Order: sequence, then structure tokens, then C-alpha cells
Amino acid sequence: MSDASLKLLLIDQDPIFRLGLRVVVEELPDLQVVGVADTETTALQILAELATEDPEGVNLVVMELGDGRFRTRQQLSLQFLRQLKTQYPSLPVLLLSSIQEPGLLLTAKAYGIDGYCVKGTPIPELITAMQEVAAGGSYWVEEEGERETGKIEGRIERENISQLPLPFFRQRNRLRLFGIRQIEENLAQVNSQLQTFGLSPLEKAILAGQRRELLATRWLVNQLSSRQERQQQKEIQNTRVELPSLPSVEELPSDTIVLAEPEITQNIPPLLSPRALQSVLFASCINKLQYPLENISETPLEIDIFQEEKKRELLYLILQKIADALDELRNSQVELNQLEEITNTVIKDLWQASATDFFGKFSRVNVGNKNIEIVNVLLQDIEIIQKEILNQIPFIEELFSYLLFQTDLQVNNTSYPVASAQAKEQGSMLLENLLIQIANAVIQPMLNRLADIEQIKQNFYDRKLISTREIERFRNDLSWKYRLKNYVTEPRAIFESRYELFVFAPRGIAKTSIYAPRKEELTELSGIPLVVTLGLEFWDATSPRLQTLLSFLGSGVVFFLTQVVGRGLGLIGRGILQGIGNVSLRDKNWRKNK
Repeated sequence: MSDASLKLLLIDQDPIFRLGLRVVVEELPDLQVVGVADTETTALQILAELATEDPEGVNLVVMELGDGRFRTRQQLSLQFLRQLKTQYPSLPVLLLSSIQEPGLLLTAKAYGIDGYCVKGTPIPELITAMQEVAAGGSYWVEEEGERETGKIEGRIERENISQLPLPFFRQRNRLRLFGIRQIEENLAQVNSQLQTFGLSPLEKAILAGQRRELLATRWLVNQLSSRQERQQQKEIQNTRVELPSLPSVEELPSDTIVLAEPEITQNIPPLLSPRALQSVLFASCINKLQYPLENISETPLEIDIFQEEKKRELLYLILQKIADALDELRNSQVELNQLEEITNTVIKDLWQASATDFFGKFSRVNVGNKNIEIVNVLLQDIEIIQKEILNQIPFIEELFSYLLFQTDLQVNNTSYPVASAQAKEQGSMLLENLLIQIANAVIQPMLNRLADIEQIKQNFYDRKLISTREIERFRNDLSWKYRLKNYVTEPRAIFESRYELFVFAPRGIAKTSIYAPRKEELTELSGIPLVVTLGLEFWDATSPRLQTLLSFLGSGVVFFLTQVVGRGLGLIGRGILQGIGNVSLRDKNWRKNK
């Protein structure tokens, strides 16, 4: 591979570091920064967009590993790295980080990091690392005395080209252009958030205000750019600064120790996964997992008992398992007509794998005098879980068909073209509901069998629900939910031809519904569920007449109170006032005569 097409995606939370690195890198010939991101979710969105435009739009990711001060951010970054390597297995990743903890670095390497440099590495060495990693090799530099054996024995010493003088106007122009790009990115993000389901009126007003501010800022920046500066900008962009090329290995001093040259193949396979559609949906889902995960619907959910971070960890894990399941289906060359018969098996395997990995295959707890394995106990409830939750999840077959075979999405009584924004929106809702329902299924057997185990309460539960009384109250609410669902909620949904879905909204987990013809289920209802639908039909037939009757009676009552009783009271009141007035007048005259 030649370095003539080195296209980078930079991921770092520090805006100053991103700006500085981007300005320096873009001064080098044959290097191009095609995107910058401050969060992992933004990075996935950029990759998904580039994948649809150009399969080779990125050939190197340079990223920081979360934040050196917060362990949670580091863990989220590792989860992102795992997701990134799953979706883009051939895309090289260079870790440029201030983190030097061996355990984290080994974990990152196990997840697929191809190279590592400490922040502060000289620019020439950093460029060398980028080139070698992008070419399919590896580059791993650690602190003095902690170098990886067989990989590197020293650091390359080269002239620091970051010290090359740059004209002031060019630097200023680059900063201005970068600022405009930042405004455009923020504006696009705000516009996207305005389309998000579940926004409150206050949130919509705030986002609309932010949009107006960004539009005004963009207009002001453009107005402040004079015609002369724009002309200079065009001239600068059309002129390439010729910088001295980096010396080859043969030109280095004899005492400089470098990595062995990696074997470079001439025919590099595409580095971006062709599963752009799946990438878009998964990136959107990961982005929404950063929202608060409080349940703002009126329906209790099993995951409500978990701490916020444990909810997020479980949902991330399930999303990864879904990605693995889709990969396995692709590798098995499953055909479209086979999806219907294997969907239930796939979902059951997803539940089992998620429960096993989340709780730990060999994790044990003490129950009375016994020390038992958690997973073995939980997996005993497979029949109940399938009946009450897994088999009730709607549109799984349609979602898998959409993701695996790029078929039009058949949902909400509409066929959405595969590449349309509406299909992606509906597909995101189905994926989010699938995540939440499988998470409920993972937690339900734990609540049935191990709910009051102190070890589990301390490790997983929200502090508000940790007492025995609160746990029992929570379990009772869930029991009533399933009773109402079986006898009232579900028959009503069948009669109204809809399914209820749980989705991620900016304020938490919300509930929505989509249309679906359910006539076959309606004809199979019996007992109490049938009575419920008949009651709803009777109410629909009689409620307009009852409303008319009540309206008539209400009008009559209002007429009687205002026209009869009201006027009578008014006459009585006026008579009393007149009588009082006459008495006062006679009393006044009597006093005068006296």
C-alpha cells in the first residue's frame, strides 16, 4: 500500500488536541483527515455515512481510549472498539492515548488495536506509525523500559516538522474553516435531535433556540470573511506546501533502531464493511444508549431495577450479541425463506448468550447453605421466558430480513424502501425494542429465583430498590403487568391492530405503537380476553349515544341552574337589598324628625 491515499478519522474528546493534530497532519503531503469526532457514536455515524459514499473512504482510525480520569469512559471506549472491529474488521486502528496502564492496553490489543503511541510522540514518529498501521502492519511504542519484546527496541529520532513555520494568514484561515465545519456538524446534530422521538415541548424549544443560534453564528462568520480573505483562501487551497519528505529506513543514522518492515500485500481488500445499512442502525442505537435510561412509560420493566450503568452495560452486550448473530447468519448463508423457521431459535440463543456473558458463566452465589451457579439457575426458566417475552417481540423476521438481505422494510402497514430515511427510522425502533425486551428477559428469571440475594442486590440493583420491601413491591408490579397484559392490554392491542414498542428517547425509555393487522389473533381470542374485546366494541357502539345523552342532560341542568335557580336567587337577593335600603332610609328620616 502506498501512503498516497492515507485518509484518517480522528477520535478524541479534547477539542484543542483534535484541532492541533488536524492542523499539523493536514500540512503533510498525501495525508487527509476525512473526519473528526469527539465521541465514539459520532465516529460510527461518520463511518456509516462514508461507507455509503466510498467503500475506501477511510483507511485508518486514530483514537483516544476514553478519558484517563474515568474508568467508565474507558470501558465504554473498549466496548466501542469491539463494536468497531466487529463492523469494520479490516479497518486499522491506531491508539494515540495518554493512558499507559498495561491492563487496559492489553485489553485494547485483544480487542483489535493495531498500533499504540503515547500522546506527545514526535510528529515524524507518529506519521511513521500511521503509515505502518494503515499498511497492515503494527506499531507499538511504550515507555522506556516497558517496550514490547520483538516489536520495538527504541524510538525513531527525526526532525520535528511540527516546528516548520506556517504563514499567519494560512493558520488563521484554517482555524476559521475548522470553526465553520464545527458549526455545520453541530447544526446537523441539532437538526437530527429535533427529529428524535419523545422530545418534550421544552426540549424542542431549547433545540430550536440552539438551531437559531448556530444559524446566526454561521451567517456572522461568513459576513466577517472579506472578499479578499476568500480569494486568499482559494489560492492557498490550490497551492500545496512542499515539505521535506520523511527519510527512508536506509537514510537513518546507523545507531537508530526501528521496527522490522512489515510485509505489505499489493492487493488490499476493501477496509470498510459492506454492511453499511447495519452500521447506520447500530450507530444510531449506540448513540441513543447515551441517553438517560429511566423508564418514562407507564409500564414497569424488569430492567428498571438495575443501576443506570448496569442497564447500559447489558444493552451494549445484547447489541454486540445481535451483531454476532447476524454475522453467523451471513456466514451460514441463510436464505430469505429460512428466516421464519429459525427466528425463534436465534432469539433464544441471543437470550442465553447474553445472560451467560452478563452474569458470568461460572459466577456463583450463596443461597441458604448452597453455593450455586447463577447461569444454571437462570436458564431453567427458558419456557416461561419464551412464552411471556421472547415470542411476543414483534417484527423480528422483518428486521433481520432488512439487515441481512437489504429488503424493503415491511412494517406499519407500509413498505419502506431499503435506503429511505423512513426505513432506517422504523428499523431503529424495532432494533431498540428488541434490545429492551431481551434485556427484560435476561433479568426476569433472576427476579423470579434470586431477587433477594445480597450479593446480587449490591452489584446490580438501583439503590432505591435495594430493600426487601421495595423488591417485593417491584415484583408485584411486574406480576400485575403480565396479568393485565394477558387479559386486558394485549387483547386491546390486538383489537386495535397495533403493537407496543419500547424505544430510547432523550428523557429515557418511552413507549410507542405501530400498526399491524392482527385479525387471525383476534379470531383466536377466548375467555376473558374475548370479553375485553367485546366490551370495547360495545363501548365504541354506545359511547357516541351516551355522550349525546349526557350532553343533552348537561345542557338541561345548566339551563335549570342558570335560568331558573339563578334568576330566583337573583330576585331574592335584590329584594333583600331593597328591603335593607328602605329600612335604612326610614331610620334616617325618623332620626331627622326626632
